[in-house]
Amino acid sequence: MSIDHTAPTLKKQASFIGLLFAGIGGMIGSGWLFGPLETATQAGPLSLYSWIIGGVVVLLIALVFAELATLFPLSGALVHMSDVSHGPLVGFVWGWILILAYIAIAPIEAMAIVSYASAYIPDLTHASDGVLTAKGFTVAAIILAVMVALNFLMIKTILSVNSWITIWKIFVPIATAIVLITYSWHPENFFSQTHKVGTEGIFTAIATGGVFFSLFGFRQALDLAGESNNPQRDVPIAIIGTVVIGTCIYLLLQFGFIAALDPDMLSKEGWGDLHFKGITGPLAALATAVGAAWWATILYADAIVSPGACGFVYTTTTSRIVMASAENHALPRFFARVNDHGVPWAALILTYVVGLLLFLPFPSWQKMVGYISSITVLSYGIGPILLVCLRKALPDTPRPFKLAAANWLAPVAFVCANWVMLWAGLDTLQFIFGIVAIIIVVHAGHHFIWQRKDWGSFQAQHAWWLVPYFAGLWLLAWLSPATLGGTGYLSFVLIMLVSAMFSIVIFFLAIRLAQCPQQMRITFGRKVGATTTTDSQT
Repeated sequence: MSIDHTAPTLKKQASFIGLLFAGIGGMIGSGWLFGPLETATQAGPLSLYSWIIGGVVVLLIALVFAELATLFPLSGALVHMSDVSHGPLVGFVWGWILILAYIAIAPIEAMAIVSYASAYIPDLTHASDGVLTAKGFTVAAIILAVMVALNFLMIKTILSVNSWITIWKIFVPIATAIVLITYSWHPENFFSQTHKVGTEGIFTAIATGGVFFSLFGFRQALDLAGESNNPQRDVPIAIIGTVVIGTCIYLLLQFGFIAALDPDMLSKEGWGDLHFKGITGPLAALATAVGAAWWATILYADAIVSPGACGFVYTTTTSRIVMASAENHALPRFFARVNDHGVPWAALILTYVVGLLLFLPFPSWQKMVGYISSITVLSYGIGPILLVCLRKALPDTPRPFKLAAANWLAPVAFVCANWVMLWAGLDTLQFIFGIVAIIIVVHAGHHFIWQRKDWGSFQAQHAWWLVPYFAGLWLLAWLSPATLGGTGYLSFVLIMLVSAMFSIVIFFLAIRLAQCPQQMRITFGRKVGATTTTDSQT
């Protein structure tokens, strides 16, 4: 397909600081406002280990993408990567998985703003479960519209504004931990009984307590790689720096949260039933309970700034994913349109419309976070497979960052990614796989019935590994313990061992079914070469 060199394109205006702050800004959104309580109810004081383990898993995946990002300095890069390694069908499927993962972020941040605001504005959420009321839905829709409208600014302006806001967002969680520890210090909480939550809660909290949801902000640097001044140098450093800084901030905050809790509350209610009267604003409620009501006021203000800025940035990257999917034919070409300021305006409109629809099945922060964590790790779990495939096909392509011991770390990262999906529970996986199945059936119907193309053009030979992969994950989730929503046929330890062996088999099967190296090089050259040519015309 020929490239229109006169068409508007994305601008190369993102600096290293802009990428780093975009990643950190993506991490510090609504997760820090709800995560400490959600993880504590599942793992008690052991929730500190949830953040450490989650940070290690995310860093493994981030290191994989630190190398991949330098090969694909494109916005929405992951969409193009899977197309290169396994052909258009896998590229189509992963394009939609990415859309479903990204497009839910801005709505959940809008819900977080509404949830905290319900403490001083009545009738926004139901007091019993935090679900949006009709009034709350309207307010959330307006907030989402503002996030989208602001994205019609140029990317340089977006990242510049976000950098200043991120300085504030870094300060407030750290200061919150210090304030809580200063006003209420109970070290005995770290040794309190956790028998009701159990050690399994350490792992379930990673998927459903907001740990993985919060720490995956590193992907901002990857998604904006196509707008970086120097992607080969800046992107890997920004990705790794984001994970390390974000994990440290969340560890400190969780430490302060646990230390500040009233031991009498824990002795009466236990960790599993821990709650506050201001459940929609747990950190603000805790600050008030320890006598720092003045800081609670700041937290209510930040409950607008942090989720708002995070949703604002994720709206930016979501539009780039939608645009890349349109370029990759997972969506109509119309959604790849860019205006004269380098803004993918059609993708932004789709981002808003689909975001509104997601309020319906997931009308609260707690309901949506497990879905987002699972589909996000599914979307990025393919990264280790891509790394090995592209190493074989493009051995001589320059890599400013090259992951050491990749042949060992890549399968380990893939195993960890599948573990996180299992920790989210059977119900979440069933919903995600059901949506993916519908997308594949619709795509096949469009290909064979509407376009009347033959089987050979469908190129399914490189995608067969998806069938045992998705079916196997569902079966493992069904066999898993009741704490994960399964039937309990296998214990937690056994299900982790079996899933690890299963993941290794799928890992090497996917590599075996990849396109031949020559075809990968042709597709890679067409995508990256065409982009480079277009950029030189800009």
